[in-house]
Amino acid sequence: MPNSVVLLSVHAQRIEAAVQIPLTELQPAFGHAVGDSSAQLVQRLGPELRAYLTQHIKLQSPDGRYWAVTVGQLGVHETQNPLNGPYRELTAQVAMVPPAGADVRQFLLRYDAVLHQVVTHKILVAVHQDWATGQVADDAEPAQVGIIQLDVRNNVIPPLPVNLATGSAWTGFRALVQLGIRHIAEGTDHLLFLLVLLLPAPLLVARRRWSTFGGVRHGLRHILLIVTAFTLGHSLTLLLGTLGWVRLPSQPVEILIAVSILVSAAHAWRPLFPGREAWVAAGFGLVHGLAFAGTLANLHLEAGPMALSLLGFNLGIELMQLFVIALTLPWLLLLSRTPAYPWVRVGGAAVAALAAVGWLVERVSGRANELGQAAGQVAAYAPYGLGLLAALALLLTWQRQVRQQPGA
Repeated sequence: MPNSVVLLSVHAQRIEAAVQIPLTELQPAFGHAVGDSSAQLVQRLGPELRAYLTQHIKLQSPDGRYWAVTVGQLGVHETQNPLNGPYRELTAQVAMVPPAGADVRQFLLRYDAVLHQVVTHKILVAVHQDWATGQVADDAEPAQVGIIQLDVRNNVIPPLPVNLATGSAWTGFRALVQLGIRHIAEGTDHLLFLLVLLLPAPLLVARRRWSTFGGVRHGLRHILLIVTAFTLGHSLTLLLGTLGWVRLPSQPVEILIAVSILVSAAHAWRPLFPGREAWVAAGFGLVHGLAFAGTLANLHLEAGPMALSLLGFNLGIELMQLFVIALTLPWLLLLSRTPAYPWVRVGGAAVAALAAVGWLVERVSGRANELGQAAGQVAAYAPYGLGLLAALALLLTWQRQVRQQPGA
């Protein structure tokens, strides 16, 4: 039997719930035809559905006071089952606010939509998001709270006692640091842009071409400027985007990120903007920051938790970026002193350009392609590539030192 689902998002002063009800179960309980007219269901029966849900969703604090319940946006979600045909469910966003002074983390949930008529029905209740306990990732498994079902022996529908674990600001902050680290670790395109921009950073320019190694001081200074500029750029739009002051649709942002990789790959092959890499990194950092901002904006946090989340998420991003750069930078500096570095630089630029083209076509057309998929698969072997880069750098550096020894 299909079940209803109630996914709770816990905030400091309220709880928001995403309610999912199968239409085949809703129809006999609601008393209106809903199963065959899902496309126009909300337009046709929206007020009645909101009144029905409001009547059958009650929250009560331990002292007996009831919460304010508001049913907001309604929708119909449909999936195709190859065996049983289409599966449709009503989705509802419900806001629940406790009375003054009541604990938002402890209450009785009295929910009997559908179940008051369809006695075999069950309602699965779980926590989808709870910043204070560190549950913030969209793809994290919801933490089950309990099941509401008919007590057959007593013929009653008992309320579900909800007593959520006590959280803390430190737990929420730490979870956002971890989320920032993971976001970059899984964001191949973000790291690829930065790494390809670093490929020519240790080199000098002569006659509009990349020339020889410019020295450790030159290389470190150049790389520090690029990383700092990229950080400032994406930190600014991360802040503005999270606060809702700057917002762009995700598709053009993702397209611009692919373009940024293509531009940095072309620059690694032939100098396009020598000496101005930091400005380019800052400019494209603004674009990358908009992609980061969506993650935090979707949490819908209050001011205090949001400020800590911004700090923690950005810290996680920077820690992961610095970790990857620290693993890569020594080998780039060593290789840039050897005759093999042009091959490494051009080869890295070519791989990045191919990945960027695949992602660009994919994001413009909305269709996956083999090139973009291959780029994602190759990213899984990045540790092996780093090991190969380190081995090559050490081998060529050793050979260079041997040749420079007297009598060699």
